[in-house]
Amino acid sequence: MRLLIAALLATASILSPLSTVAQSMDVESTIKAIDKKKLSLTLDDGKVYKVPEEFNFDGLASGVKVVVFYTIVDGSRVVDDLQIVQ
Repeated sequence: MRLLIAALLATASILSPLSTVAQSMDVESTIKAIDKKKLSLTLDDGKVYKVPEEFNFDGLASGVKVVVFYTIVDGSRVVDDLQIVQ
């Protein structure tokens, strides 16, 4: 019985869509543009990063250097965390 359960768990972990864990990446760059209506940031590398609805834009402006931690979801870069570089 234990062998059967172990085999089922191993098979489930291989076939599970969660087995492809999304990796968080980071980039250090300068903000080029902020679009509060579209909830996005454009960095000086030309890439657009989407932010969640509850994102706080305080202290952010064009020209501010930041470190953006993001995950790629459905081909879009989604911000997980953002830190201003002093």
